[in-house]
Amino acid sequence: MNLTDLRIFVSAARQPTLADVAQETHLTPSAVSKALRRLEDSLGKPLFDRSARQLVLNASGALLLPRAQALLALAEQAKADVQGEDAVIDCRIAGPAILLWRYGEVVAGALRLYPDASLRMLAMFEDNALAALARGDAQAAIVTGEVLDGKGAHWSAAWETVPLGVLAQYLVAGRTHPLAAALAPSAPAVESAAAPALQATAAQVLEHEFACPSHSLFCGERRGPRSDGWRDDQLPRKIRYWTDDLQLLLAFVKSGAALAYLPDFALDDPALVRIDVPDAAFTCHEQVALVYDVGRAPAWLLQLASQCGASPHA
Repeated sequence: MNLTDLRIFVSAARQPTLADVAQETHLTPSAVSKALRRLEDSLGKPLFDRSARQLVLNASGALLLPRAQALLALAEQAKADVQGEDAVIDCRIAGPAILLWRYGEVVAGALRLYPDASLRMLAMFEDNALAALARGDAQAAIVTGEVLDGKGAHWSAAWETVPLGVLAQYLVAGRTHPLAAALAPSAPAVESAAAPALQATAAQVLEHEFACPSHSLFCGERRGPRSDGWRDDQLPRKIRYWTDDLQLLLAFVKSGAALAYLPDFALDDPALVRIDVPDAAFTCHEQVALVYDVGRAPAWLLQLASQCGASPHA
């Protein structure tokens, strides 16, 4: 039993066919099949129920899988710790695209001590990100407090969380939007992102159309008008543009076609302006945390977690 065969087995445990495993592991289907047979021969037990081209774990395979994942993680941890700053690190962080956008630079900054490190930001919704962490496909996940409170189906008692900060949601407009122009008629088209927020009443805001995702950008749940955190039960809007593509959503806003309720870091773009609505009696905030397996974490990951938690963005 060797680590290469174990890696192929772990891939086969989550992929439906040999062709899919071959594509993921950059091998031929024949090489994958030989590796699985070699592992089964070394253990004296079949690990899959093979029907047609499908690979389905049997009881022995299901028993081996978490142990194989632990052995691979331990091997990766040992190699990285021995190599120190010379380690060739493949850092894999999973989480919703909107959170990776916000904290990607923080993670990248924490890896600068390792010149041979690569960073893979795996965009997926929160539950899938925790599942990837549990499988070993990711070494850490970035998620919101809502999923941490519920813990979810994939939660492990071995995991540790590092608070990264709070995301606040704000009403945002492009500087060319009619409402922004009416509230600040003498303002230039492009200003500093640190410019003060404009003030509007709820009645003024609701005269204009919105852009909104149809699914939560964090958990992926289909929530319709509630997907962005705006309280449509209190202040019902006219949502003209629906898109789950964050860049397209921002394009509608920046062009002046629509307003949107977006996380605070969207305002780093100087083409956008925040609009405060004092008579809207609600706020939307999301706690954000980095999650990782502290027992399996190599030194570089422990250092990354510490630096992310100490970042000014946290």
